[in-house]
Amino acid sequence: MNWKNTTSRYGSLSIGLHWLMLLLFIGVYASIELRVLYEKGSDPREALKSLHFALGMLVFALVWLRIAARLSGPTPAIQPAPAQSQQLAAKLLHLALYVLMIGMPISGWLLLSAAGKAIPFDLPALIEANKELASQIKEVHEVIGTTGYFLIGGHVIAALYHHLVVRDDTLTRILPLRK
Repeated sequence: MNWKNTTSRYGSLSIGLHWLMLLLFIGVYASIELRVLYEKGSDPREALKSLHFALGMLVFALVWLRIAARLSGPTPAIQPAPAQSQQLAAKLLHLALYVLMIGMPISGWLLLSAAGKAIPFDLPALIEANKELASQIKEVHEVIGTTGYFLIGGHVIAALYHHLVVRDDTLTRILPLRK
């Protein structure tokens, strides 16, 4: 398989990054949701929060590689071509997912900075510690995180709709090749 995209199929780099991002998103969301199983301040809860922050920063680092891969070649055309309205909806959803992959880690980084907490990978604080601002950033971060569930869910539903109902190649273009 070619590592670069072609006009008919995503390349192995785009495919690998797509599915790696899915795994990272599962880890990001699972780690923050599972923290509530443990008492505040407990070691397992703090470990899950640290994992959440670290995975979020990995998303942030890899999204730039993903954008470079996307810009380095053509986007494979869907066969048969969907209606213009569906193409526009897909572009807007993808844009929203990229905003999520960039915006959420930045807001998390800002949150840790404002809270005066250690930042994964020894990254510097983006802003001075400010508990009131940290509280506001936390609210925004949580609202965007909840929105992410809907964006990711919509992406999955759209892919399955195209595969199972419309029967086009939307999903198969991004699946690893099967022998």
